[in-house]
Amino acid sequence: MLKSLKQNTLLKVVSFNSISVAVSFVLGIFATKIVSVYLGTSGMALLGSFRNFTAMMKSVAILGINNSFIKLFVENKDDKEELGVIYATFFWFFLIISTVLGLFTLVFANGISEFLFFTNSFANHIRFFGLLLPLIVINTFWMAIYNALEKYKKIVILQIISNVLIFGFTAFLIVNKAINGGLLAVVLGELLMVLVTFAFVLKDKSYYFTFSFQKILKKKYLNVIKKFSSMALLSAVIAPATLMLIRNFIIETHSIQEAGIWDATNKFSSFYMLVFSSGLSLYYMPKLASLTTDEAFKMELKSYFKVFVPLFFTALVAVYLLKGIILDIAFTAAFSKVNEVLIWQLLGDFLRIMTLAFGYQIVVKARIKKYFFLEIVFNVSYLLLSFYLVPLFSFEGALQAYFCANLILFILILWMFRKLF
Repeated sequence: MLKSLKQNTLLKVVSFNSISVAVSFVLGIFATKIVSVYLGTSGMALLGSFRNFTAMMKSVAILGINNSFIKLFVENKDDKEELGVIYATFFWFFLIISTVLGLFTLVFANGISEFLFFTNSFANHIRFFGLLLPLIVINTFWMAIYNALEKYKKIVILQIISNVLIFGFTAFLIVNKAINGGLLAVVLGELLMVLVTFAFVLKDKSYYFTFSFQKILKKKYLNVIKKFSSMALLSAVIAPATLMLIRNFIIETHSIQEAGIWDATNKFSSFYMLVFSSGLSLYYMPKLASLTTDEAFKMELKSYFKVFVPLFFTALVAVYLLKGIILDIAFTAAFSKVNEVLIWQLLGDFLRIMTLAFGYQIVVKARIKKYFFLEIVFNVSYLLLSFYLVPLFSFEGALQAYFCANLILFILILWMFRKLF
C-alpha cells in the first residue's frame, strides 16, 4: 500500500503542489484576518462581489483556453510546425476576445458598479480591471503552455512568488486605503501575476518563442476552441452570476453583514479546496486528455477514489475538528456564526470533489450536452433552493442549498456514468 502511494503520480503532483498551497493557505488566512479586522462583514461582502465579477470576466475572456489547449497540445506535441499554428490560433483568438470584453467593461463600468455595490463610487476600479483584461488572458495562455508541458515545478514556484507579492500589496492597500484599497488589490494582484509569469517566460524562451505568432488562425483548431469555449462560457457566466444573485438576495432579505458571513464561509472553504483543486488541474486534466479508452478511464477513476477521495475526507475531518482554532486565527468575533454552519459547506465540498472525478472527463472529451445539462441543473438548483431557504434560515439557508445542489449533481453524474460500473 505504501509503495503504491509513493508511485501514485496524482499524489506526487498534489504533494509537490502542496508547498505552494501551504504558502497560499497561510497567506490566505492572514489576508482574511486583515479583511475581517479592517473591513468587517460588509467589506467581506463587497470584496466577494468584486471577486465574483472579475472571475466571471476572466472566465468569459479565456473561454476554456487551458482545457482546449492541453487537448490539442497532447495530440500534436511531436509536430512543431503544427504546434506553431496552434499557438498562433490561441494567442490571436483570445487576445481579440479579451480586448472586446475589456472595452465593454470600460463603457459600462458605472452600471456594473451599481449592480455589484449599489453605488457607482467604485466604477474606476472596474475600469482598471477592464484595461488589464487582455494582459490577464495572455498570462493564462502562458500558464496553459507550462501546464501542457507538465512543468509542474515551475508552475508551483511561479504561484508561490505571485502569492507572496499579492499578499504584501493586499495587506498594505487594505490597511492604508480600506475598502478602496481592497478592491484595488484584487486588480493589482492580477497585474503582479502577469509580471511574474512574464519574467519566467523570458527565461524559458525555447518554450515560447520558437513558434511564429504571425501564422493565421486555423479553422479546425477554432472549431475545437468553439467546443470548449461553449462549455467555459456557460460556467463563466452562470456560476459567478449565481453567487452574486444569492449574495444580493441575502442583503435584500436580511443584511450585508449576513452576506459577509456567508462570504466568509465560502472563503474558509477555499483554504482547503485550493489544496486539492489546484493539484487536480495540474495533473488530472492532462492525464484524462491522453486517455483513449473507457478501461483506461476506469483505472484512473479507481486510483482517484482509492487515494484522493480518502485523503480529502481526512482533510475535511481535520478541518472540522480544528475549525475553532482556524476561525479564531482567520476572522474576528463578528464572524463567529461561521463556526455553527460550516458543516453544510464541508459536506457540499466533499460531494463536489467526488463529482469532479467524472466531471473532468466530461470536459476533456468535450461532451457539451452533458456538461450544459449538469452545469445548469447545479446552478439553478443552488439558486432556487437558496431563494427558498434564505428567508427561512438566513445565510445558513444558502449553505444548505449548496449541499443539496451538490447532492443532486452527484446523483445525476453517477447515473450518467452507470455503464462504467
